[in-house]
Amino acid sequence: MKTITLEWDKDLLNKYDISGPRYTSYPTALEFSEDYQREDYITCLNSVSTDKSLSLYIHIPFCQNICYYCACNKIITKDKSKSSEYVKYLIKEIQLVSKQLKAKTLRQIHWGGGTPTYLTMEQISEIMQTIRGCFTIPNESSTEISIEVDPRALAINDIKALSLLGFNRMSMGVQDFDPKVQASINRVQSFEMTRDMMVEARKHGFQSINLDLIYGLPHQTRDTFKATLDKVIEISPDRISVFNYAHLPHRFKPQRRINSSELPSAFEKLAIFEYIIKKLQANGYLYIGMDHFAKPNDELAIAQQNNCLHRNFQGYTTHEEYELIGVGVSSIGSIGGQYHQNIRDVEPYYEALSQDLLPTWRGASMSFDDKVRKAVIFGLICHFEISKKEIEETFAIDFNQYFRNELDLLTPFITDGLLKVDGEVIQVTNRGRLLIRNICMMFDIYLNEMQIIKSFSKVI
Repeated sequence: MKTITLEWDKDLLNKYDISGPRYTSYPTALEFSEDYQREDYITCLNSVSTDKSLSLYIHIPFCQNICYYCACNKIITKDKSKSSEYVKYLIKEIQLVSKQLKAKTLRQIHWGGGTPTYLTMEQISEIMQTIRGCFTIPNESSTEISIEVDPRALAINDIKALSLLGFNRMSMGVQDFDPKVQASINRVQSFEMTRDMMVEARKHGFQSINLDLIYGLPHQTRDTFKATLDKVIEISPDRISVFNYAHLPHRFKPQRRINSSELPSAFEKLAIFEYIIKKLQANGYLYIGMDHFAKPNDELAIAQQNNCLHRNFQGYTTHEEYELIGVGVSSIGSIGGQYHQNIRDVEPYYEALSQDLLPTWRGASMSFDDKVRKAVIFGLICHFEISKKEIEETFAIDFNQYFRNELDLLTPFITDGLLKVDGEVIQVTNRGRLLIRNICMMFDIYLNEMQIIKSFSKVI
């Protein structure tokens, strides 16, 4: 497998240090409109042909404790009885969606949140039973069934229970193992707890385990994060996601509990990021893109090597061709050139489902231009290169004419050695891979300066 060594250029990273989208969709969710109605979603579901394979995302919004850095749609409560009502309505939504679909073949299932393991094993089992009753899973051993796990909300014996329910992939939140950092973000989780969970998951056949880390949190330094990374490498996850903490207290209320004076300086944050990249690559992890690293034999690395890596609202994924159905509050799906998002709050979500109505909030129908630009942006962000000829043949356009303005915008990236553009191929260099979001932004027709300032995280 081809190994890419990223080139680190601090001056260029500082030069291009702006905010921008993460491109888990195009157009991004900021362009979703409430003009998109329930009837549009139903029509879209009805139109999925029987030969299409499906991916299902299940959103569980509950958490027992609040993590101050978190920007997810969540409900903080220790009252476990509240999840019973949610499970009842979630099951109803799965059944209603299934009735609108001719396609029934399910090849990916992903549980996210919130904290999916906030639910009891009995509740998770009930939902999985509903899914199996509404859809066909042709080969469970090859179907990706993944769940996001908070080790603090899981008993060690629950790992076996999850395996017996069909789960075979796991993503585990860590963020940082330093006790002072953990206390500052209200997420205290010992290394031993995380290690024991991983050992148990391996024992019960989980095929791919991801750990989430965050850099840029209060009290972090290069030295403290070195200790965290040493522990992560010791337990050897298949994938590691290292996210840049975006301090946006004006948008996310829990972040107001973080003292901004305790955040690392821009200089220190960049030093942490540089260390992460060099340390992980030195220990055999491949840089997939954005914040993601994987071992060479992991599915993400193999998919990228085979030119079939894709992105959706959960990040990088191994299959582009599946229609994505989202269920649960605030969940997002992508079907037949349309995006659909559910109601964000539980009470109106319950109210809609109590009337046998799908809980639609907003969405977007992709125009021809959206589809062309998405192909370019996703090609770059997943594979770091695109063939102009392939885009021309797919969409019957003249690439250089269609993107004449965008190609002009790429000139500084070419001059700075971040990008190579010839007659046939646009290729991101090893120096440019860390700035892939900046490059993709040149093809985003929706961006304006105020959106960049107010709505998105920094690219580094």
